[in-house]
Amino acid sequence: QPKRKAAFGSVGRRIPYRILHVINQDGESLGNMHRSEALRLMDERGLKLVLLRENVEPPVYRLMTGQQIHEEQLKLAEKKKASPKPGVVQKELSFSSAIAKNDLDTKIKQIAQWIEKKHHVKVTIRQAK
Repeated sequence: QPKRKAAFGSVGRRIPYRILHVINQDGESLGNMHRSEALRLMDERGLKLVLLRENVEPPVYRLMTGQQIHEEQLKLAEKKKASPKPGVVQKELSFSSAIAKNDLDTKIKQIAQWIEKKHHVKVTIRQAK
C-alpha cells in the first residue's frame, strides 16, 4: 500500500533538519532555532510542528493546533477541487441538418451534460443532400 502524500510536509517529531525557522500559531516569526529547541517548544505548548516551506534555507516550520491543521487541509482540498484540470477537454459532436427531432433532443441533452462538466463543446452541422 503506497503512502499517500500529506497535504503538508512532515507533521510532528520527525524533523530531518538541524536548524529550523519557526513560526508560532498566530503567524509571528520566532526566528531560527535548533531542532531540539523547536521540539521542546512544541511539547511545552501542546502543538505540532508542520513543514510549510522546504526549499528555503533554513526550512520553515509552523506550530499549529490539530484544529488549525484540519482547517488548512480542508482549504487545500477546496482549492484543489476548484482549480481547473490540466488540459482542457474538448468534446466534438457532428450531425446532419436533416436530423430527426428525437435524435436532436438526445444530442442537446448530451451537450448540456458536457457543458455542466465544464468541457469545451464543438458542434458541426453537415448539410443534408
